[in-house]
Amino acid sequence: MSETGFTLFFRLFNLAAGILYGACLSWFFGVFPEGQRRKTGIIVFSVYLFFWLFGGRFSTPAVLVILPAVSGILEMERRRVFLLTVFFYNVRVASGLAAESLYFSVQKLFPFTEEQAEAVYLHTAGSVAFLLLGHVLVLAVLLYFLKRQMQKLLPAVRGRELCYLLLIPSAGILFGHMTAVLLFEVQDGIYLELYERHPAFLALVPLLAALFYLGTYLTVAFWQGMARLRQEREVCFAGFQKAQALRERMEETERFYEEFRRMRHEIRGHLTNLCGLARRGNYGEIEEYIARIDESMGVLDFTIRTGNPVLDVVVNDRRRQAESLGADFRSEFQYPDSGGYDAFDMGIILGNLLQNALEACEKVEKGKRYISLMGRKRGSFFLAEVRNSAAGTVIFGADGLPATTKEGEASMHGIGLANVRREVEKYMGEMELKMENGEFSVAVLLQERRIKT
Repeated sequence: MSETGFTLFFRLFNLAAGILYGACLSWFFGVFPEGQRRKTGIIVFSVYLFFWLFGGRFSTPAVLVILPAVSGILEMERRRVFLLTVFFYNVRVASGLAAESLYFSVQKLFPFTEEQAEAVYLHTAGSVAFLLLGHVLVLAVLLYFLKRQMQKLLPAVRGRELCYLLLIPSAGILFGHMTAVLLFEVQDGIYLELYERHPAFLALVPLLAALFYLGTYLTVAFWQGMARLRQEREVCFAGFQKAQALRERMEETERFYEEFRRMRHEIRGHLTNLCGLARRGNYGEIEEYIARIDESMGVLDFTIRTGNPVLDVVVNDRRRQAESLGADFRSEFQYPDSGGYDAFDMGIILGNLLQNALEACEKVEKGKRYISLMGRKRGSFFLAEVRNSAAGTVIFGADGLPATTKEGEASMHGIGLANVRREVEKYMGEMELKMENGEFSVAVLLQERRIKT
C-alpha cells in the first residue's frame, strides 16, 4: 500500500468508525419506546457523526450536551437522553480498553518483521481495521446486554436517581480517558506503550473496564428493583388506605346502628311511661315527654342530605363531631347524579378533608371555629371545597402539601391530604391548598369518568 493510499485509508477509516459508533448509539436509544422512532435514530446518528468528524477532542462533551438539549426534538425526556448517552460512552470506553488489550496481545503473539514501507502501511491498515471491528463487536455485545436489562422495566428517571445512576459510568469514562492518555508515550525519541512498561496492566486495565461496565449494569438492575418495590409499596399503600377508609365507614355506620339499638331498647320504657301518663290524664306532661323523646332521637336524623347515603353518613358524622367542638358546620354539598363518580372515592376525599378540618378547629379558640363544605357539578367536572378556621401558619413542602413545623401548627393538615391527592389523580383532577387570613381551604376538581359499556 502506498503512502497516498494509506492516507486515504485513514480518512475513510475515521468516517467508517464514526458511522459504526453512531449506528450503535442510535440503536441503543431504542431501549425506550420513544427512542424507536426513525426520526429519533436519524437525529442521534447525525449529531454523533458530526461531532465525531468535526468536534476533535471536544466531541464527547459536545454530544453529551447537544443530545439532551435537543430532547424536545427527539420527543424524549431529557434525563433519559442524558442517561443513555453517558451509558453509551461508558460502554464504548470499556469495550475500547478491552479491544486495545486484545490487539496488543495479538501483536505480541504474531510480531511483524517486514521493513518495506508498502508492507508496513498495509500491515498497519489491517491492524487498525482489525482493532476497529473488534471494538465495535465488543461494544455491540455489551450494549445488547445492557439494553436488554433496561427494557425489563422503564421507570421514570428521578433527580436523585439520575445522580447515582451516572456515578459509576461517569467514573468509567474518566478512567478510560486517563488510560488512553497513558497508553502511548514518547521518551527520548523512543515510542513506548503502557503495556510494555507495565505488563501487569494488560490484565488490570480490561479488568477495571469490566468492573465499571458491571457496576453500571448492576446499578441499572438495582434501580429497577427499587422501582418495582416502590410500585408494590404504592399498590399496598393504596390497598391499605382503601381498607382504612372502609373501616372508618363501617365505624360511622356502626355508631348509627348503636343509636338505633339503644332507642329500640328504651322505646318500651317510653311507651310504658306514656301509657301511665295517659291513664292519669296528664296530657301536658305527655307533650313534654314526647318533646324530650324527639330531642333524644335527633341524633338519628341526617340534617344534611348530600344525595348519596354513603356520603350522608360521612358528612353527618363529621357534623356532629364539629358541633361537639362548638364549631359552626355549614354544607352546600350536592353529590353529582351522574355515574362518573364513585361514592366510595368521594367518601375518602370528604372524610380526610373534614377530619383535617376538625383537627385544625381544635387549635382555634372557641367562638371562631367553623367548617364550610361546598360541592357542585359543572358540566363534566365536579368541584368540592372545604374551608375551616385555622391557627398559626402553614408551611408547604416541596410536594405541595403542608409540612410539619416544630410547633406542630400545620401538622393537622398534612395527615390525609396525600390520600386525597391520590384519589383526585384517579379522576385526572387537581387539588389546590390555600392559607389566607386564618382560613385554610382545600379545593379539589374532579373530571367525570366515562362508564365503559
